[in-house]
Amino acid sequence: MTHPIVALQAALVSALEADAALTALVGASGVFDAPPQNRPAPYVVIDRHDIRQIDGDGTPGQEHRVLVNCWADRPSRKAALAIAERVMAARTGLVPVGLVVTLAEHVRTETVIDAATGQARAAVLLRFLSE
Repeated sequence: MTHPIVALQAALVSALEADAALTALVGASGVFDAPPQNRPAPYVVIDRHDIRQIDGDGTPGQEHRVLVNCWADRPSRKAALAIAERVMAARTGLVPVGLVVTLAEHVRTETVIDAATGQARAAVLLRFLSE
């Protein structure tokens, strides 16, 4: 049996990679589980994926909190937010194998101009409920 984190994250990566508008912004193979080495921005990184069991009425359930960092290639919040908008749009098209997603919501978005790189980053927190 596949762990719920693995199932949901695989579906999220597939949805992000299938989004033509996102691919236009970050390029092919622009979605990562960890910050890429030797790959300049723009790109998307699934930074955290936390899960909490919320079983009820004999049905196993999970609450997922997924933090996605959207890196622009310049100090432009507008550019980072354009990537973030595509991440938020892709969340609704998930089809995880072995899970049923009953809720897919955007919790918040934070932006920053990173002091170390000078690039803009939008951090998108998504919440999913699955059974």
